[in-house]
Amino acid sequence: MRMLIMGPPGAGKGTQGKKVAEEFGIPEISTGAIFRSNVAEKTELGKVVSAIMEKGELVPDSVTVDLVADRLAKPDTAPGFLLDGFPRTVPQAEALDGILAKLGIALDAVLSLVVDGETLVQRMMKRAEIEGRADDNEETIRRRFEVYTAETEPLLALYRDRGLLVEVDGLGAVDEVHARIVAALKK
Repeated sequence: MRMLIMGPPGAGKGTQGKKVAEEFGIPEISTGAIFRSNVAEKTELGKVVSAIMEKGELVPDSVTVDLVADRLAKPDTAPGFLLDGFPRTVPQAEALDGILAKLGIALDAVLSLVVDGETLVQRMMKRAEIEGRADDNEETIRRRFEVYTAETEPLLALYRDRGLLVEVDGLGAVDEVHARIVAALKK
């Protein structure tokens, strides 16, 4: 199974991505986690993306595309993968198409978690308290929603037109949402 997981900030992509990847026995590849790890370790990549992430902006495509291309070429992705956080823009989706074409593979599904905006703001504020993430303050959260609406939502139509989009209600307990996801993907 080769898939993407999408949804607005705070929709549960990270939580559900891990569970879905485990369910299907594939690696979960989170660009956000890779970036945050590099920031914490103060690597060269971390230095480049730190200021960008703190403002709620997207990391430049050139950096993200190279990172994903390198990761998808690793042997553990042969049985499949779940991409979380990429693509986020139409140009990134086009770059992913090119990466997959070079690898001779295609996506099986694009999972979209659907959750209303106010619920998401509350989730993210709670996550900020628990995890202490610098990119989870109210101003940054609202900016991330604006960026998602403008740049990422158009991908839902793109993948819907390709017959790949699987929309799942992202509200409810983690296990309830996971059960809905698995049922929808197995259709």
